[in-house]
Amino acid sequence: MILQSGTHPASLPGVSALSVYVPRLRVPLEAWCAWTASPWDKVQSVVGRSFRVVGQHENVYTMAANAVLRLIRNNDIDPRDVGWLGLGTESSTDNAVGAVIVRGMVDQALDKLGLPRLSRQLEVPEFKHACLGGVYALKSALRYVSSDGRARQAIVVSSDVAEYERGSTGEQTQGAGAVAALVEAEPRLFAVDLAHAGSASDYRGPDFRKPFARHFAEGYAKRTRRPSDFPVFSGKYSTVSYLDETVHAVESMIARLGVSAGQYYRDVRALFFHRPYHLMPIQAMSFLYVRGLARGDHHHDELERLCQKASVRVADVLAETASSPNLFAHLAPDSTVSPDALEATPYEATSAAASSLRREAEFLDLLVKKMSLGSDAVKDVGNLYCAALPAWIAAGLEEAARRELALEGAPMVAVGYGSGDAAEALPIHAVSGWQRTAARIGFADALAGAIDLSQAQYEAIHDRRDAADIEYRPRDEFAIHRVGKKYDRGFQDLGVEYYEYVS
Repeated sequence: MILQSGTHPASLPGVSALSVYVPRLRVPLEAWCAWTASPWDKVQSVVGRSFRVVGQHENVYTMAANAVLRLIRNNDIDPRDVGWLGLGTESSTDNAVGAVIVRGMVDQALDKLGLPRLSRQLEVPEFKHACLGGVYALKSALRYVSSDGRARQAIVVSSDVAEYERGSTGEQTQGAGAVAALVEAEPRLFAVDLAHAGSASDYRGPDFRKPFARHFAEGYAKRTRRPSDFPVFSGKYSTVSYLDETVHAVESMIARLGVSAGQYYRDVRALFFHRPYHLMPIQAMSFLYVRGLARGDHHHDELERLCQKASVRVADVLAETASSPNLFAHLAPDSTVSPDALEATPYEATSAAASSLRREAEFLDLLVKKMSLGSDAVKDVGNLYCAALPAWIAAGLEEAARRELALEGAPMVAVGYGSGDAAEALPIHAVSGWQRTAARIGFADALAGAIDLSQAQYEAIHDRRDAADIEYRPRDEFAIHRVGKKYDRGFQDLGVEYYEYVS
C-alpha cells in the first residue's frame, strides 16, 4: 500500500546523505541563443537557463572524486567504514576501470587533509547503461547494505559529461556534474522501497548510442574537428523511447504497490524523473496521466473531453494503452533507416491527448504540487546524464528543508531512464530527521561562483583548443595533472591520466 504521511517501515535501506559537484564554467543559454540565432523563448521553456562545461583540467573522474570528498567531509563519514564505492557513468575515459580511479584520488586528498584513507576492503564497481547507470549502482548499493554489507556503508557516485557536436540539435542540452550518495541499512535522508520498484527494458537499436571509435569514420562530427565521444541520436524516436519505457516502469511500480494510477497520482508528494531537459519529465507525466485515465474505470468523461479537445478518438487511446509495441521492429531491417520510420510513433492519439493536457490549468496545478520541488534550481545545470536524477532529488530535498515542508513518510518516486533502452521507478520517502541531512546537501553552494563563458571561450573549450584567457585555476578540487606518454616494452602508460588534489 502507499505510505501515508508520518508512517514508514523502519527496515528499508536508503540514502543518508547527498553531495553535489558541478564545474564552475557556465554557458548561459540566452547568450548561446544569441550566438546561434536560436529562439530564446522556446529554449528557455523547453530546456532551461544554462549548462555547465568541464574545464581542461577535469573529467568524469575528477568530478566524481570532488562529490565523494564533499560527501565525506560534510557528513563526518569515517572512510574506514565504507565497504562499497560504485560509479555510475556513460562518460568513462578508461574502458578497464572506473571507480577505483575515484578511490585513488579521494585517498590522495584524505592523506593531505590528515584523515584516514578509504577501507582497503572496498568494492569498486562501475555501472553503465546510458543515463540509468547511477540508478543501477544505487540499487546494487542498497542490496549490499541489506545483505553482506549491512554493518557497513556504501557510496554511490553518478558523474557524467553531456557533450554534443556544435551545431547539432542536442547542443543546448549539454551539461556536466556529479552527485554522491551515502547508502545505509538505516537511512537518515530517505528510504527506498526496492520490493515495490518497477523495471522495464527493451532494445531500441539506434536510440542514442556511442559506437566505439566512430570518430575515425568519414563524415563524423563535421562541425567539430576533434577526437570525441559525441552521442548519435534520433530525435523524435528517442523521445518516444523515453516515454514508452518510463511509463512501463512507473506502471509496473504502481501494479506492485497494488493501487490504481489515479490514487497514486493523488497521494504521491513528489515526482522526480530523469531530466535531459526541462520539458521531458513534464511530457512523461502528461503521458502517464492520460494512460491513467484510460486504465481507470471512473474517468471516462474526463478522457472523452480531453480526446475531443485533441481531435482524437477515445478508442485509439484505449487501444494504445493496451498495446505493447516493439518500437525497433518497424525500422528498416537493413543498414538504411528511413526518416519516416524514425518519426513514426505507435502512441499518436495518446501523445496528442497529452499535448492538450499540458495546456490545461488543472494539470499545470498538478505539476506545481507534484513536480516543482527543486525543478527551478536544476534549470541551471544542464543535462547531467547519470547525475541528472539524483541532482534533481538533491535540489528538491534541499528546497523542502529550507521551506520546512512536512515530507516525513510522504510517498515520492524517483524515475530513472537510460537510452537504448531501460527505466526504473523507485518508491522513496523521507525518514525521521531528514531535514538535518538535507540542510547539508549544498546544492545551492555547488552552483555558486559560476564563470560565464564568452562564445570564443566556449567554442575553444568545446573543441579542445586553448582558452588561456579564462581566469580560473583549480582550488580545493581534483585536477588532471598530466597524461602518460610512455610506450616502451617494459613500461607503458600512454594515455593514462594522472591526478592531483589541488589544495
